[in-house]
Amino acid sequence: MKKYLFPVILLLLGNTVNAQQDFFALAGKDSPRIEFSDFRAMNSNGTSGESIFGVSSHAKVVSQSRNAQITEDKNSYNHAQAMTLATLAFDVSGDNLVYMPMFSSNIYVLNQKTKEITLVENNAARVTACDINSHMTRMTAGYDGNIYAINNAGTQFIRISKKSGQYVVNDLGIIKDDPSNGKNSFTAMESGFGGDMIADTENNFYVFSTSGNIFKVSTKDLNAKFIGKVTGIPENYSVNGAAVNSKGNIVIASAKGASLFELNLENLQAKQLSGENNLHIYDLASKYFVNDRAGSANVFANLDVYPTKVDEDFIYINVNDKSVKGNIKVNIFDISGKAIMAQTLSVKDGLLNKQIYLKNLVNGSYIVNITDASGKALLNKKILVTE
Repeated sequence: MKKYLFPVILLLLGNTVNAQQDFFALAGKDSPRIEFSDFRAMNSNGTSGESIFGVSSHAKVVSQSRNAQITEDKNSYNHAQAMTLATLAFDVSGDNLVYMPMFSSNIYVLNQKTKEITLVENNAARVTACDINSHMTRMTAGYDGNIYAINNAGTQFIRISKKSGQYVVNDLGIIKDDPSNGKNSFTAMESGFGGDMIADTENNFYVFSTSGNIFKVSTKDLNAKFIGKVTGIPENYSVNGAAVNSKGNIVIASAKGASLFELNLENLQAKQLSGENNLHIYDLASKYFVNDRAGSANVFANLDVYPTKVDEDFIYINVNDKSVKGNIKVNIFDISGKAIMAQTLSVKDGLLNKQIYLKNLVNGSYIVNITDASGKALLNKKILVTE
C-alpha cells in the first residue's frame, strides 16, 4: 500500500485505518530463552500481519566484503537466522530490514522483496558473547537515513551508513549518564540495559530500557538524560521493543508474551492495544519518527507540510484555516539558501490539499517556505529527501 494516504481518505476511513500494516516486529517463540521465530509486519492495533522471513526460511546470504554468496554455520550463534536476534531497524532507503544477532558483531540487511541477505562484516562493533555489557540490544533508523545501534552499557554507539553502494560501520563513541540521572542510570543493568530505541526528527534518540525507563540520547554530546518511566503497564512488563507508529505515538512490546501498548512522550501513559495479547517480541521497527506528522490522521489542522521524510518524490501541502485566503506560494530551498523550486497554489474557503511533485531532488535536507499573497511567511519546515 502507499506509504502516505490522502488526508481525505483517512478522514473517510476513520477507524478502519487502524487495520493497516504499520510497523515491523522481531518475534520469538514461546520459550524461556531468546529464540527467534520470524520478522513480521504488524497492524496498528497490535495484531500480526504478513510473516516476512523466519527461522526456517531459505537464507541466501551474500558477503559484502567478499562479494559472493556464502554458507554460514547454523550450529553457531553467529549467523543470519541465529536464535539470539534482538535488534531490528527499517531502512527506508532500500525497503530493507537491518538486524544483528545479540552475541555477534555481524550486521545483516534483509531485502524484503528478494529475501537476499547481505552480511556486513565490520571491526567497529565489538560484541563478545560472554559479555552482557557489549550486546547490541537497541537499534533504529535515524532521521538522517542511517541506522544506529547501542549496546547494553552504552560503551558503543554505532552508525551504519551506505556509501557508494557499500555499508559502512562507524563507532561514534561512549554514551555517558547525565549528572541528573541519579539512581536511574543509563549504564546500570537494573535501570538502563536492554529494550529498544526510536529517533526524532532532530536525530536525537530515545532509549526504552527493559525496566521501562526512557532516556533521551543526544548525538551532539553523547549524553543520556533520564526523562521518565512508562506508566500504565503491568508491574513485571519487560519493555523489549519500541517503534513510532503512523499516528506519531510509540508502540512498546515485550518478549515475555504480553500485549502491545501505545503511548506518547508527553505523558508516558501507556494504553493497551486491542490486538493479540500473547506475542513474544524482541524488537520493533518502523518508518516513522517522533515529532514527524507524516501519516497522521490529524493533518487537516491549520497549515502543514508532510511527510517531512520524503522517499516517494512528493509532499502534501494542507491548509485548513479560513484566515488563509487567495494564493499561497510554496518555495523550496536547499540548506545553503539556494532556491530550488517554487509553485503557486490557490486556497478556497480556507481549505487546500495539494500534492507537489519534487522534481528529482537529490538526497538531502531542504526548507519548505510558504508565504501568502502579500509575501508574509506562513510556514517554514525542514524536510529530508531520501532515495
